[in-house]
Amino acid sequence: MTTTPASRARVTLADIAQACDLSRATVSLVLRGSPLVHADTRAKVEAELKRQGYVYHRGAANLRRKVSSAVALVINDLSNPFFAEFAAGVDEALADAGYVTLLGSTGESVERQQAVIASLLEHDPAGIILSPAEGTDPSRLRSLLGTRTPMLVFNRELGSDWDYLALDNVRGARLATEHLLAQGHRRIAFFGGHLDSSSCRQRRDGYRAALADAGIAVQAQWQIECAPTRLEAARQTGALFVRDPAPTAAVCYNDAVALGLMAGLASRGRRAGHDFAVTGFDDIPEAAVSAPPLTTIAVDPRARGRQAAELILQRLHDPAAPAAATIAPAHLQLRASSQVTPNGDTA
Repeated sequence: MTTTPASRARVTLADIAQACDLSRATVSLVLRGSPLVHADTRAKVEAELKRQGYVYHRGAANLRRKVSSAVALVINDLSNPFFAEFAAGVDEALADAGYVTLLGSTGESVERQQAVIASLLEHDPAGIILSPAEGTDPSRLRSLLGTRTPMLVFNRELGSDWDYLALDNVRGARLATEHLLAQGHRRIAFFGGHLDSSSCRQRRDGYRAALADAGIAVQAQWQIECAPTRLEAARQTGALFVRDPAPTAAVCYNDAVALGLMAGLASRGRRAGHDFAVTGFDDIPEAAVSAPPLTTIAVDPRARGRQAAELILQRLHDPAAPAAATIAPAHLQLRASSQVTPNGDTA
């Protein structure tokens, strides 16, 4: 009885090599996309692969090569549009390099973060990109990761053990504050975020430095902490107006907070860009089409995702290099939400 490809349990590399009258090594080079194979030979092998329905067993190949073709991406808040864009950029760049993305989300929970990373490590990723949950203990991560898995930390500091990619948080918040000062505002709030987060501390530092340079004393009641989400920002808007004199403008921790504040203002009969100035941080796609369009610090989250992927791939190619910190650029994107003076005049 003649054995056909359909009747075999699985088509093997040897089957393809025999049908093409080539060595298994040559067929393997074709599968790996090697430039050493002549175009005619490649076409012959690819046609036979298709005819016999060969399925490339990537896991077995990885075991033979002792490498993984996956990189884990662990995000602290996937509900934030910034991280959706960031994750898309990571995935695009990894796919271009022949890697797949293993995605995990922690919801700002340190305990869930430990469990998610432990689970992803079972898939033996080549590396990890981590946007840490608030309150992450670096020592717990070291115990979990050991020395076998390289990691890139994004935007929240965790010490010097790992590569670090950050947004220019201090400068960005300073630019936003200086813009509001130039509009004539002197009572400027810093709204949203938690000081457990290094990015929040850095952005508040930039805000405070700009006020200090302008000779303005920082008021404790103008610095409002809340979860960096639209819903919590809307709920906490009233905290800005508990004391008199109230602020006339706010530097928000991120765009989600800024959009929530704008909604909270509207519920109180106020309008961003008309009688209160608002700035955000991130420049998510919605910022340009909000009502009014949001002035924000543009950091190009999708480009930052691609940059994070490129940095972890560099680490895989040079595992012995010292850990490095990279600060990504930020610039002020002016729109209508902040174009108002303290008297309510449009600038």
